[in-house]
Amino acid sequence: MNVPLTHDEYEEMTRKTIITEWVRIAAGLLVFAFGVHLTIFANIGLAPWDCLGMGIANHTPLNYGLSMTVIAVAVLLTDVLVLKEKIGFGTIIDALLTGNFVQMFNSLNPFPLNRGIWTGIGIMVTGFVFMAIGMWIYMSAQQCCGPRDAMLVGLGKRMPKVPIGLVACMQWMIVLAVGAALGGPVGIGTLISTFGAGSVMQLVYNVIRFDPRKLKHKGVGEVAAALIK
Repeated sequence: MNVPLTHDEYEEMTRKTIITEWVRIAAGLLVFAFGVHLTIFANIGLAPWDCLGMGIANHTPLNYGLSMTVIAVAVLLTDVLVLKEKIGFGTIIDALLTGNFVQMFNSLNPFPLNRGIWTGIGIMVTGFVFMAIGMWIYMSAQQCCGPRDAMLVGLGKRMPKVPIGLVACMQWMIVLAVGAALGGPVGIGTLISTFGAGSVMQLVYNVIRFDPRKLKHKGVGEVAAALIK
């Protein structure tokens, strides 16, 4: 459950600080997208959410892209209606930029996809580090998260004594189980993503002393009102 901003916190919001936070969000998503690109470049298997998307596509008329869109909408509705997480400009910027940033890195990379398993594992783990750092950068702007990250934070708030990295691992295990049950492809990279990404995230956040559950996010309405005041 999100706590409303106090009067003083609302008054501290100015156009300059809001725009600076938007730049921070975009920068964080750029770093995050580079991490996602590395996990794709590793070429050793799909991540859990992608496995779920392929599984849904196997059993419906939807293709992979539309399946992922349906998943994103379902996750967003769960965030808002069940977990009571806010929708902020960070959510909107995430939706607009992240996929395009990943595509940009995929297009600009001059190297062929990795073909070695051990090299792939190293590249994938490096990608996890960039993803965790990117999440820290953009979440710290406190203008809400993308749908999947908001679900992670919402679940984490309900398990305050569980490390956030372990919460992420539990979330991805459930996603992977459903995806695999629907016939989504599972490879060594899928398993590494499920069990390794959360561990790397927790290690990074322990080093920088960051816990996304402690952030106080500003919703779209609060920021819009501050922009026009």
